[in-house]
Amino acid sequence: MNVHFKGNPVHLVGKQLRVGEKLPAFTLMDSELSPVNPENLSYPALLLTVPSLDTGVCDLEVRKFNERAAESGKATIYAVSMDLPFAQARWCGNAGVSKVVTLSDYFDKSFGKATGTLIEELGLLTRSVILVGADRTVKYVEIVPEITNHPDYNAIFQKLSE
Repeated sequence: MNVHFKGNPVHLVGKQLRVGEKLPAFTLMDSELSPVNPENLSYPALLLTVPSLDTGVCDLEVRKFNERAAESGKATIYAVSMDLPFAQARWCGNAGVSKVVTLSDYFDKSFGKATGTLIEELGLLTRSVILVGADRTVKYVEIVPEITNHPDYNAIFQKLSE
């Protein structure tokens, strides 16, 4: 998959997830610095990966999913970034985001490596959306080709309504 940041090509580390595969092993950190593994997530799960919550597109994206969380209701929404858990909690409080759970991959980047969403050049996660069913099988994957663009919200919410 060709991914760009501000028009410049970047490389993603790890094997990119495909529909039909099981969610691989990884460890993220929650706001209390407690480890979160696939076994700890609520399913179905919508995993949003963003470079940083403190950037314009990421901010708008997570706010949009927070607003539409009640509509989707069928999946727990997680926003995963390299932001420190403390910064994620601060951002959620300032943004009024309460329906999206933030998780951090800062510690060992295992989520980015396991899902093929780690940007080699930046050490950040690319913008992607991964829907995982109750059986922990990947149902939908979108890796946004230009990191500074938004994902396809209509396709995502259509998939959630199925």
